Amino acid sequence: MAVSSEFLDYLLEQLEPLGRVTSRRMFGGAGLYRDGIIFGIVSGEAVYFKTDETNLPDYEAAGAERFDPMPERPAKFSYFSVPPDVLEQPDELAEWARKAVAASARRPAKPAKRPRRPRS
Repeated sequence: MAVSSEFLDYLLEQLEPLGRVTSRRMFGGAGLYRDGIIFGIVSGEAVYFKTDETNLPDYEAAGAERFDPMPERPAKFSYFSVPPDVLEQPDELAEWARKAVAASARRPAKPAKRPRRPRS
């Protein structure tokens, strides 16, 4: 779902207590980055942060929904919706974002793709 420039600007302003956060448009939405690490996805007017075993309980307790861009082809993304009341409190939002950045930084690096050998 498309993200409005106004909502993205509002969100980046709310995240100022976290420090320099950048965004990149992708697939109609946007990715949120801190020090080159993606930690969030914006889709429409919804914000999803990266989770792992350390911060997932916060999202489960808040009744957050898993990011699922293609319901017809379910996938297990580890991004969950940020509660609306958290979005309205910059300091609390920054804390949730810090945990998301840390969760993203902890994820194992993907192995480098090996080039395919040409068929004979």
